[in-house]
Amino acid sequence: MKYVIGLDYGSDSCRAVVADALTGKQVATAVCCYPRWIGGKYCDPKRNRYRQHPLDYVETLEQTVTQALKSCPPEVAKNVVGISFDTTGSTPVAVDKNGTPLALLPEFAENPNAMFVLWKDHTAVAEAAEVNALAKKWEVDYTAYEGGVYSSEWLWAKALHILREDAAVRRAAYSWVEHCDWMPALLTGNARPEAMARSRCAAGHKAMWHEEWGGLPSEKFLATLDPLLAGYRERLYSKTLPSNHKAGCITKEWANRLGLPQGTAVGVGAFDCHIGAVGAAIKPYTFVRVIGTSTCDVMVVKPEELRGKLIRGICGQVDGSVIPGLVGLEAGQSSFGDVYAWFKRVLAFPAEAILSQTKLVDEETRRQLVDEVVERIIPALTEEAEKIPIEESAIIATDWLNGRRTPDANQLLTGSITGLSLGSTAPLIFRALVEATAFGSKAIVDRFVSEGVRIDSVTGIGGISLKSPFVMQTLADVLNMPIKVCKTEQACALGAAMFAAVVAGVYDKVEDAQHAMAQGFAAEYAPNPSRHEAYMKLYNRYLALGKFSEEALGS
Repeated sequence: MKYVIGLDYGSDSCRAVVADALTGKQVATAVCCYPRWIGGKYCDPKRNRYRQHPLDYVETLEQTVTQALKSCPPEVAKNVVGISFDTTGSTPVAVDKNGTPLALLPEFAENPNAMFVLWKDHTAVAEAAEVNALAKKWEVDYTAYEGGVYSSEWLWAKALHILREDAAVRRAAYSWVEHCDWMPALLTGNARPEAMARSRCAAGHKAMWHEEWGGLPSEKFLATLDPLLAGYRERLYSKTLPSNHKAGCITKEWANRLGLPQGTAVGVGAFDCHIGAVGAAIKPYTFVRVIGTSTCDVMVVKPEELRGKLIRGICGQVDGSVIPGLVGLEAGQSSFGDVYAWFKRVLAFPAEAILSQTKLVDEETRRQLVDEVVERIIPALTEEAEKIPIEESAIIATDWLNGRRTPDANQLLTGSITGLSLGSTAPLIFRALVEATAFGSKAIVDRFVSEGVRIDSVTGIGGISLKSPFVMQTLADVLNMPIKVCKTEQACALGAAMFAAVVAGVYDKVEDAQHAMAQGFAAEYAPNPSRHEAYMKLYNRYLALGKFSEEALGS
C-alpha cells in the first residue's frame, strides 16, 4: 500500500487530498479556509491590494493534512510516501537570509507589505508598465516568452512596488520567494533562498526566467529598471526545476506535526492551474480551463511545433512548466466567478443592510433570512436567466472587472455594460455577465488559433465547471467546442498527488501517473450550432464594446 498527499492552495482555502498512489482513488479530503483572509484582514479592495499572512498557509497545512488523515484507516498515514504542493501565483513574499517571510518576524507581523502578495493584487500596475517599456528598448526582450506583455500580477512588478512603498521591508528583504516554493522549503528545512528548490513553472511564467539568456533578466536590466532591485538576481536563483523533481524529504518536526513517516518525499511546487491540468489528464492539443474566481487556461505543446514561434499576448510558454519535455502555454481571465460574485454582492445589499436590521422578527430569524436570501441569489438568477432566449440578450458586458489577463494583459481596464433600459432585469444582466465571461474565453481561444496553436478538445476543472451547467453550456455554445468536465472536485490537489507519486518513485514519469491515477469525466457539454451562430453576433458586439472601452475610455 502506498499513498500520496496533494495540497492545493487556492485564493480562499487550502485543500488536501490523500490518494491511493496506484489508482488515484481519493481516500480522504479536507478543506480549511484561511482564517485571517476570510476575516478580511490586510486587504484593501478599493486599492486592489490583496495580501495573505503566511500563518494562514501554515495553520491550514497542518489542519487539512491532519483532518484528512484522521478520517483514514490507521495504516494510510504510515504508508504515505510523497507530498506535493500547488498554489496560486504569482504570489511572492519578501524573506530574510534564512528564507523566513518577513511577516513571521515580530516587527512585521501586522504589515501587509511583509506578507504574500496574492496573484490578484494589482497595486503594481505602474511598475509593470515600466518593465514593459524598458524591455521593448533593451537589447534582449525579456518579456518575449511571457507573451510580450509583463503583468502587474507577476513577481518583478510586485517586488518593486513593495520595495518602493515600504522602507522597513526594503531594509529587511534579502530575497523573494513564491508561495509554491516556500511550502516545500518549509517542510524540508531547505528555506535558505540560495538553496531552496525553485519552480520552473513560477520562474518561467512570472519572473522572465529562460535558459536562452541564462536564467533571470540580467543584473544590468534590473538595476536600470530601478536601483532598488540591484543585487536581487544573485540572491534569487539561476537553476529551476520541473515538479517531477524532489525538493527534499520532510523534516522530523513536520513529520511529527502532520503525522507522516520521516523520509516522506516532498516535490517541487508549481502553480495550481498547471498542476490542475495534469490532474485533468492534459495531453497535447487539449485546452484545460481551471474555472474559479478567475480562469487559468493551460496547454502543452511539443517543442518542435513551437520552434522559433512566440505566442503573443499570453502568460508565457515555458519548457517543463506543466509536463517535463513539453512546452507549457498559459492564458486566462482575471475574473470569471468573481464577476458573478460582484453582481451577487450588489444585489445582496438590501438583505444585508436593511433586512438584517428589521424589528419584525427576532434576531435569529433575521440572520437566517439574510443567509437564505444571499445564498439563493445566484441559483435564482441562473434559473431565470436560462429561460431567456438568446434573441433577447440585448445587454452586452465585458468581463474586465479585475482587468484583463489575456489576450494582451492590461490590468487598468475596467468592466463595461451597455444596452440597459427600463426593461432590464437582474436575470437579463446576469445572463449578459455569463455571456461576457464566455466571450472573454473565446477571445483567448481565438488568439491561440490565430497564432497557429492547434486545439482539439476543451476540459473544464474547478467548482464552476461542476456546479453550473448553465455557464458550461453557454461556454460550449460560444466556443463551438465540446467541453468535458473533470470528475474530481479537487483536480489541482489530485495533480499534486500525481507529482508526489513521481517524486516518491512510484512512477518514472508524470504521464504514467496520469494514466494510472486520473479519474475521468463527470459530464460533457456539446455545442449547439444554431446557438453558436446567434452568439457570434453578440460576440462581435462584445469585441466592439471592448475596443471602445479600451480606446475611448482610456486605460
